[in-house]
Amino acid sequence: MKMPQTNHESSRFGRRKFTFGLTALAFTSLVGGASAEPLKIGYSDWPGWVAWEIGIKKDWFKEEGVEVKFEWYDYVESMDAYVAGQIDAVGMTNGDALVTGSTGKPSVGILINDFSNGNDMIVAKPGIESVKDLKGKKIGLEEGFVTHLLLLKALELNGMTPEDVTIVNTPTNETPQVLGSGAVDAVVAWQPSSGQALKVVSGSKPIFTSKDVAGLIYDNLYVSPESLEKRRDDWKKVVKVWYKIVAFMKDEDNLDEVLGILASRVSVTPEEYEPFLDGTYILTGEEVKPIWEKADGLKSVYGSSKISDEFNVNYKVYEKPMDIEKFLDPSITLEVLAEMAK
Repeated sequence: MKMPQTNHESSRFGRRKFTFGLTALAFTSLVGGASAEPLKIGYSDWPGWVAWEIGIKKDWFKEEGVEVKFEWYDYVESMDAYVAGQIDAVGMTNGDALVTGSTGKPSVGILINDFSNGNDMIVAKPGIESVKDLKGKKIGLEEGFVTHLLLLKALELNGMTPEDVTIVNTPTNETPQVLGSGAVDAVVAWQPSSGQALKVVSGSKPIFTSKDVAGLIYDNLYVSPESLEKRRDDWKKVVKVWYKIVAFMKDEDNLDEVLGILASRVSVTPEEYEPFLDGTYILTGEEVKPIWEKADGLKSVYGSSKISDEFNVNYKVYEKPMDIEKFLDPSITLEVLAEMAK
C-alpha cells in the first residue's frame, strides 16, 4: 500500500489431480506446449520492481531459458489484474499481499526485492521539527494504507498515541496540494508524492521516514499458488535473473546505466530518479537470508507481515487475521542462492 504512482491509488487452493491415458510422446508434447507459455508478471512504479527492466533490456531471461512477459500497471491496477487472474505474479508489499489474499486470491511470496529505506515519509510544514511536535496537529494521509501504519509507528516510538493527532483522510496523490493549502500541518506519503510535498511547501521537511523503521515495508514478488506448483523450475530461473540484476545494480561502475534504464521506464531524468533509488534498499542474497527466517520484529519478513496483519485487522481492512506463513515461501530463493554459490 505504498508504491510511488503517477495516478490516484486506492486500498486494496488445492490442486486437482488427473490421470491421463497418454503416450509418452503426447505427454512430452503437452508439457512442452505448457512450458512455452510465458510467465506473466505485473510490475509498477517502485524502484525495486522497475529494476526488472534491467533484466528485460539485457535479455537475461532469454539467456536463462525462461519465457516471461512483464506487464506494466499502476500499482493498484496490478493487484486487480492479479486478483482477476490476468497475470501469474505481481510485485506487492508484504502488507498488500495479505489484503489481496483476504479477497480470496492468495499468493506466495518467493522473492524479497527490497525494503523501503526513506521513500515513505512524514513531511511537516515549517516550524514542526519532530514527531513530538505533531501533538494536537492535523495529519493528511490515506487511511488504511501503509503510510497510516508508518504514522502509528512514529507516534509509538515517540511515546504518543493516535489520539494525540487528528487524521485527515487524503488520497496519497493529493497530499502535496493539501499540505500546500494549509489545511493540514503534515502529510504522510511515498515517492513521488512525498518529494512533491517537499517542493510545494518551502521549508517543509521529513521528520520521520521508513528508514527509521527499516523492514516495516518489504517489497516482494508474489506468485499464484497454481503457477508456482506447475512452473516451479521456471520461477527459479526468474529468481536467478533477479540476483543477476542485483549484482549489476550493486556495482558502482554501472550506476549511470542503472539510473538510465530505470528513469527511462518512468519517463523522468536519471537525476530525478536517483533519490527514489536512494530511498529503496535493494537486498543482496546474503542480506536477504536472515530476513527469510521466522521471527518477530521488522528484521524478519514474517514479523513485519504480522505487524501489517494486526494493522489490517485493527483498521477493518479485513476482518480476521491471515495465516502469514501461507503467503511466504523462501525455498526457491534459498535454493537459487545455494546453487549460485557453488
